[in-house]
Amino acid sequence: MSLVATIVAAAEEGHHVVNELPIPGFFFGVIAFVAFTAMAAVVFSFRDVANRHAAKAEAYAREHGAGTQQH
Repeated sequence: MSLVATIVAAAEEGHHVVNELPIPGFFFGVIAFVAFTAMAAVVFSFRDVANRHAAKAEAYAREHGAGTQQH
């Protein structure tokens, strides 16, 4: 065996420290699902906002000359 292979084999035989998870693995998925569902609810709550304020948008466009074309 080469020197590098010997060092690698010796390193693999060392003591392995296993860190236990603070909660069961299943609950990490549950937490992610709840978080993404909450974010989806926030995004969904902003649907059709532009149409609710269409009159304001048209008034702003008229005041700031959005209807005129400048070349």
